[in-house]
Amino acid sequence: MEQATIGIQGMSCGHCVASVKRALGQLEGVEVREVKVGSATVSYDPAAVTPERITQAIQDEGYTARVAGS
Repeated sequence: MEQATIGIQGMSCGHCVASVKRALGQLEGVEVREVKVGSATVSYDPAAVTPERITQAIQDEGYTARVAGS
């Protein structure tokens, strides 16, 4: 398992946190460590999912997402 911290723009409330947490939790190979306004930390299996797919799931919820350091 690898870990990624994702910066997220457009979040402002608990509903946003719940929405992102739900979207990430539906991805195979992803364990959600923490979601808070502005970021998410996940562990993921690189054989099952890519960081790009993880950020896409967040973007599909209507937020701007980018893996920290990229």
